Amino acid sequence: MIIAERKPLEEIKDMVKGYKKVLNVGCGGCTSICLAGGQKEVNTLNADLKKDLSSENIVLDIDAFVIERQCNYDFFEALDEMIANYDAVISMACGVGVQFVAERYPETPVFPALNTVFCGADRDIGWFEESCRTCGECVLAETAGICPVTRCAKGLFNGPCGGTRLDGTCEVDKDTPCAWYEIHKRLQAQGRLENIIKIKPPRQWENQTRRSLVQEDYKQRYIS
Repeated sequence: MIIAERKPLEEIKDMVKGYKKVLNVGCGGCTSICLAGGQKEVNTLNADLKKDLSSENIVLDIDAFVIERQCNYDFFEALDEMIANYDAVISMACGVGVQFVAERYPETPVFPALNTVFCGADRDIGWFEESCRTCGECVLAETAGICPVTRCAKGLFNGPCGGTRLDGTCEVDKDTPCAWYEIHKRLQAQGRLENIIKIKPPRQWENQTRRSLVQEDYKQRYIS
């Protein structure tokens, strides 16, 4: 799940200054689940903006609306009918959603209210933990489901560095387990310890271009 958090109010306020009528659009997907961009958060931001701007004698006409997903145009029909009524849009989606809204309505300024932080797991109410860096070269099959890119402080692909403590914690933080110590333990418990000596080639960071992926079952759909 994509995890995001609200930008500082002052930053959002500066974005919308000068616009008379603004629509704040929430997302019912990831940012709603991580308590950053759902209906409650949209209403809270609107109230905060109105209150803060009113202290400067600025009146902001701002409405609230939430669509199921901002990263899929199938859910934009109602928004299409509303957009002409507003001078600007605030998006409380992830960076993907913001870009989708901006692409859909190129003549309308679209402003992000959130910072997209990471892909993570929902540990508990309001507690999210980074699990994946979306690196595009998943090695979880060889590392017993523990991501060395995310969990290792140095993002090492081929075993631990020399900074692993005797108790299995990381030299960077005594409260953080060494990812490769944990990988070793889990592989050993699964009877797959031979995986730890498989050497993975260096990451290819050059030619970093925008990525696109079509799932195999759907490729025929997009062949022209």
